[in-house]
Amino acid sequence: MDVLIGFLIGSLLYFLVRVILGGIYTVDQNERAVKTRFGRAERVSGAKTTLDDPITEHLREEERSRYAYPQVRVIPPGGPYLKMPWEKIHKVSIATTTLNMALDLEDRSANEGGTRLEAVTKDQLNTGLTGQIRYRVSESNLYAFLFGIKAPFVHVMAYFVSVLRQRIANFEAKPAPAAAGGMPGSEMTGISINDLRKNLRDVNEYMDVECKSAPARYGVVLDASLITGIDPPPEVESALAAINTAHNQVSSDISLAQATADQKIVQSRRAVEIETLKAQAEVEPIKLLAAELSQLQHAGPGVMEAYLRNVRLKLYEKAADVYLEAQR
Repeated sequence: MDVLIGFLIGSLLYFLVRVILGGIYTVDQNERAVKTRFGRAERVSGAKTTLDDPITEHLREEERSRYAYPQVRVIPPGGPYLKMPWEKIHKVSIATTTLNMALDLEDRSANEGGTRLEAVTKDQLNTGLTGQIRYRVSESNLYAFLFGIKAPFVHVMAYFVSVLRQRIANFEAKPAPAAAGGMPGSEMTGISINDLRKNLRDVNEYMDVECKSAPARYGVVLDASLITGIDPPPEVESALAAINTAHNQVSSDISLAQATADQKIVQSRRAVEIETLKAQAEVEPIKLLAAELSQLQHAGPGVMEAYLRNVRLKLYEKAADVYLEAQR
């Protein structure tokens, strides 16, 4: 009997020590935790899924059923908390992390040691891309990150790279206003790498929009992507530089010719305006005289003759010699 009582007391003490010492845990400020009981994560009340959360608004309609994850209860920072032996705590860091976009998490030696990502443009030019992405774990979809995908960061990087390569392969720059007007020499002869370099901001914005569905898919938020460089292979670098130099020279000549033509047009317009003003200045006194004569004509009989006589007298005063037609 004493042995049995000792065994029971020992078992009880072991259980208490296991529960008290092994069951107390804390959660750091930059961490969130999910508790599983017998391998099943604790759900929020009401059996809600991520389809009830705004993070799924960027999913296409055919994808919504595929990425319907249960909403789990998230343990906030703090503590100490207590867990039972049959319960397990899964902690994740929600701190924002910056990563080279060329890094392959499964093969660190790929992409030139994770420094340069290759992509093919629409004109079959193999380019090298450099840049960074910032990501963090989505607190709204911890189930997908912890239990839905075996390697969520690998999936996110693969998704990002596939979207980026698809964008590079199909990218077409919007026509410039001068090119749309048909000015000769203003187009870039369809060299896609030049278009990409000029429109890096548009490419980055496109990637930000396309990656907004990542939290609903993988439980990872892509805060921002920044593509900093797009470089052609070394064997075509010199040829591309020569093409760009020739294009810049042609564009400069066209701009100079356009400026000269605009200047001549402005000068011609001003000359026309000056001659028009001169003509108006000469015509205006004639119009006034015609109006005055019309009024005199309607003033009464003998008024016009008196006016003409007065005009003749003034002319006679100024004239040195006067020749009159003899009346026969």
